[in-house]
Amino acid sequence: MRPASRLRRRQPVEGGQWPPQLPPLLQRVYAARGATSIDQAQPRLANLLPPDTLLGLNLATDLLAEAIANDRHILVVGDFDCDGATACAVGVRGLRMLGARRVSHAVPNRMIHGYGLSPGLVEELAALQPDLLVTVDHGIACHAGIHAARERGWKVLVTDHHLPGETLPPADAIVDPNQPGCGFPSKVLAGVGVMFYVLLALRRKLREQGRLADNGPDLGVLLDLVAVGTVADLVPLDANNRALVGAGLRRLRAGQGSVGLRALIEVAQRDESRLTASDIGYALAPRLNAAGRLEDMAVGIECLLTDDRGQARQIATALDQINGERRAVQQQMTDEADAALARVALDEGVVPDAICLFDAQWHPGVVGLVASKIKERLHRPVVAFAPSEPGSASLRGSARSIPGFHIRDALAAVSAQHPGLIERFGGHAMAAGMTLQRDALEQFERAFAAHASTVLTSELLQADVASDGELGAEEFSRVNAELLRDAGPWGQGFPEPAHEATFDVLSFRVLGEKHLKLVLRMEGRAEPLNAIHFNSWDGVPPAGRILVVFKLEPDDYRGGDAIQLNIVYRESV
Repeated sequence: MRPASRLRRRQPVEGGQWPPQLPPLLQRVYAARGATSIDQAQPRLANLLPPDTLLGLNLATDLLAEAIANDRHILVVGDFDCDGATACAVGVRGLRMLGARRVSHAVPNRMIHGYGLSPGLVEELAALQPDLLVTVDHGIACHAGIHAARERGWKVLVTDHHLPGETLPPADAIVDPNQPGCGFPSKVLAGVGVMFYVLLALRRKLREQGRLADNGPDLGVLLDLVAVGTVADLVPLDANNRALVGAGLRRLRAGQGSVGLRALIEVAQRDESRLTASDIGYALAPRLNAAGRLEDMAVGIECLLTDDRGQARQIATALDQINGERRAVQQQMTDEADAALARVALDEGVVPDAICLFDAQWHPGVVGLVASKIKERLHRPVVAFAPSEPGSASLRGSARSIPGFHIRDALAAVSAQHPGLIERFGGHAMAAGMTLQRDALEQFERAFAAHASTVLTSELLQADVASDGELGAEEFSRVNAELLRDAGPWGQGFPEPAHEATFDVLSFRVLGEKHLKLVLRMEGRAEPLNAIHFNSWDGVPPAGRILVVFKLEPDDYRGGDAIQLNIVYRESV
């Protein structure tokens, strides 16, 4: 069951002004992503958007400045994903740097509290006797929890980046670039990015009040955490986010990251000096996220807050083990989802355009990963459900979508047409979460499918495979492979370069029962090329001549001048 795909070449914009020392290969790649200057292609912190137009920023910094001046207890409340964990760490570290003496943190447990600042979590936090709650990466949809906090006399500052509902929560201040009336030009900050901007504005206010020595602390030391949270949350890497991520990566590559992140890099067996956004997405973020999925994200946050190298290594090792357990659970659940879909396809002759999956034995912390895997495989919007806890009648769902189908708006449409069907929901265009009762699942599935049928078209259901065109035979080199690797950061909205070519298959073998290792030859190049196509072995040998879309990568395993083609798409010629 694989979706139909179409090969699409990215079209470069015209009229770029590039420095003469920038290689033509990079000029082509950057222009194909809409950049016309080096400042757009490789934005620096000097290009960062100023915080001034963030709605609510003055109220937020007033709250924080007053709390610091009067030694109030500030409680930063995080979230149980990587963005929420890094945002929590940035908030705690940054506030302490700016003079706050009484700063603590808390995070909901996925299995006990559910998402965000809930009334139940507020009741537990009462023992800490906070004066000011600061939510990070959540809060915009936490009406009941914020109301409960305000009733206790606490002040509440919401920092979030999710889309709001029809009404805003009753917080004392809200900083969210997606709230109505906010003029901040970039709407795609991650939660950790929003918290970082709040700290930048707070530092400026404290300077103006004469409460900081010299210019105050260098908040740039927090950018390693900002980079990890931004990449992990899969927000589009517009120029502003690329400036943040690029600066954070430079700190990590220079060995200047927090001891917790450096320990995670070590257990993930990544080369710190050549770390990329891809390493964050595939190695660091999963290990942090695993804590929130299977255990308690408090462990992950502790890793990010500790300055003790021994403790950091110990926690990172534990997170690595938890991530191994997560992979095993995810694989089992994905296999079960595949089997269920195979039965549907067999019975109905076709895979549904919008997919809902549920198993009473699934883990609620892993359903988002299952939805993502099935979405990638079938190019369909997917919602995967699991009981909130074993035996519970309450279900938690995670949704993942495809371009052109806004999943949070889809849930809003279903909720509007069927009031009360969905208990809670929130999210973005490509990912969302929700809760509903088990006996409402069938009705939701019908309503979701009905709404999808009004939006999805055959064109949207066809996956695009984007290419940066062909490489000349002389461009297949280690120098160019390293150039492309390091010219990012690459990610959502600014994708990693992928080129196309037609090759003769000289030989192939199967690795790990599911990957294909190939030796290829192209016209005009005498030396053959090594290639790998992950998760592509279906029992059918590749054709003798194939068209492939690939990423040109250094082959660090073989070393020297060796390169490898990482195939992302292939078809017979």
